[in-house]
Amino acid sequence: MKKIVIIGSGGSGKSTLAKQLGERSKRNVYHLDALLWKPNWIGVPREEQRKVQKELVKEEEWIIDGNYGGTMEIRLNAADTIIFLDIPRTICVYRAFKRMLQYRNKTRPDMGEGCEERFSFEFFKWIWEYPKTKRPKILERLDQLSKEKEVIILKSQKEVQYFLEKVQYL
Repeated sequence: MKKIVIIGSGGSGKSTLAKQLGERSKRNVYHLDALLWKPNWIGVPREEQRKVQKELVKEEEWIIDGNYGGTMEIRLNAADTIIFLDIPRTICVYRAFKRMLQYRNKTRPDMGEGCEERFSFEFFKWIWEYPKTKRPKILERLDQLSKEKEVIILKSQKEVQYFLEKVQYL
């Protein structure tokens, strides 16, 4: 496990797991939300997203968390380990709501500078619809990749904790 991608719905715990794995392994952790959002929630253009990620994956070891479906193949192809947080949507919505309250009018540590936490109906709708709109294609792609890469699917906080305990060091 030298090149690790962490994907999953909003609120699934991607950034938290990435941070914990980074601390244990002393690897660089890249939160795509911090790299691909400019102040005031202005998204980085797709071509710039591709360029940033192509540079990141050249490194010998890394942990990258985030979805960004339009550029996900760059990370999936470069990774040797893919962790999919397949957490129930009710938990994801709850966590996203809790995070919104905790960081209200502040920028989260894993978010782009100048992107203050706020309520977004579209984001909560995306989380709620994720199991139907995104999850099936991701599972299909992970099934294809499982023949050549380590694919880890974690379905609960208990499984995440067990995984962290099992992975003493990387």
